[in-house]
Amino acid sequence: MSAPKAPLPAPSFAPAAALFSLAGRTALITGASGGLGLAFAQILHGAGADVILAARNEARLGAEAAALGARARSVRLDVTDDASISAMFAALAARGVVADIIVNNAGIAITKPAIEQSAEEWDSVLDVDLRGAFLVAREAARRLIASARAGSIINVASILGIRVSAHLASYTSAKAGLLQLTKTLAVEFARHRIRVNALAPGYIETEINAGFFQTEPGQAMIRRIPQRRLGTPADLAGPLLLLASEAGAHMTGATIVVDGGHSVAAI
Repeated sequence: MSAPKAPLPAPSFAPAAALFSLAGRTALITGASGGLGLAFAQILHGAGADVILAARNEARLGAEAAALGARARSVRLDVTDDASISAMFAALAARGVVADIIVNNAGIAITKPAIEQSAEEWDSVLDVDLRGAFLVAREAARRLIASARAGSIINVASILGIRVSAHLASYTSAKAGLLQLTKTLAVEFARHRIRVNALAPGYIETEINAGFFQTEPGQAMIRRIPQRRLGTPADLAGPLLLLASEAGAHMTGATIVVDGGHSVAAI
């Protein structure tokens, strides 16, 4: 009879605060001039990261970075312009800065019936929401690989990449594509210690949409959410930190849905 195997050693766990800490990390957030982008910057900054707020609105970005205080800066970035992306990363590198957390948040939507949407409108949404995310992720990965650093890329998708909504053909297509891009990049970048995941929020109340959700159509939409409430930026804090930090070190190619059960409810 063979001798019994020795029991496996009890696992050791770092304290939760250490697992989720972003001290010593640098996060770049696109589309950070307001809404969820600004909220993401605040969350990551609060966890200890240096944050770089990136968008086209330089004046507003500067004010937001100043409000955050130390460890925050702003840069102008147009995610539809490959030259703008390259120039921004080169400027950061010239200062010795390599962003090892990338939040691909920049996004737009055009709401109208598909038969009324022009090719130019279709292209404008895909350029920002899908092509822009690819270009930023590609350049970020190039910089991380060149500096032999690990990193985390977080693509901000939507439950509308999983389910559909009328009059948002370009947006739903872009977000569905972003989920597939996330998986592809996760496979390609894993060998370089770069994780790529997606965050798929449901309906989150911000200053942009607050008025709509006070209307009857907006209230009807809320009633279709199983939790019977909108999400808030605070609801995204835990999932965002999980994907950004060592707490999610073995996660790549995943999509975290935060929608109060909306995507699993009947359409």
